[in-house]
Amino acid sequence: MKNSKLIIDSLQKLYPKAKCELNHRNNFQLLIAVVLSAQTTDERVNMVTPELFGKYRNAEELSKADLKVVEQIIKPIGLYHSKAVNIIKLSDVLVNKNKGKVPKERKDLEALPGVGRKTANVILSNCFNVPAFAVDTHVSRVSKRLGIADEDDDVNTIEEKLMNYFPEDMWGKLHHQFIFFGRYKCKAVKPDCTDCPLSKICNYLE
Repeated sequence: MKNSKLIIDSLQKLYPKAKCELNHRNNFQLLIAVVLSAQTTDERVNMVTPELFGKYRNAEELSKADLKVVEQIIKPIGLYHSKAVNIIKLSDVLVNKNKGKVPKERKDLEALPGVGRKTANVILSNCFNVPAFAVDTHVSRVSKRLGIADEDDDVNTIEEKLMNYFPEDMWGKLHHQFIFFGRYKCKAVKPDCTDCPLSKICNYLE
């Protein structure tokens, strides 16, 4: 993995304090926010969660929520019906099977409504310090442009390649740095290639 050190050092210089940008105060709020973030931006999710978390303070309260009320609160983020159904059902499972707490095991997380591998990775890494590399659209794009992954790789293949490419103790930090890099510099449309320390290994410029 000849370019791994270059990537690590470059992203560390660019985004030394990269972290999750979904506003949350506890593990439950982060889990709900990540579920809501599917196919939308963190910024939009952060617009609706203050009201949502102000009204439903924990899993027990959200599990008893009226679907229409939750839909109305989260409507601006899109896919609001399915997301509202999922976070209510998810909360009910937490209450009935895990005493209202977010589980620490991957299999238990992925069994929750609306939770896939990416969401589970985010929770494992951010809440429980379990080494994981969640792959979203930014991570996928950056991985392909930097030659870590191939254009036709699916998210599971990309995740596996990233874990093989970088040291395990770096996964959590790099996940956020890849997101920041993809969100603010290596954008999908009109990336800012000016002074990019990774331009020499970037496929976008070819």
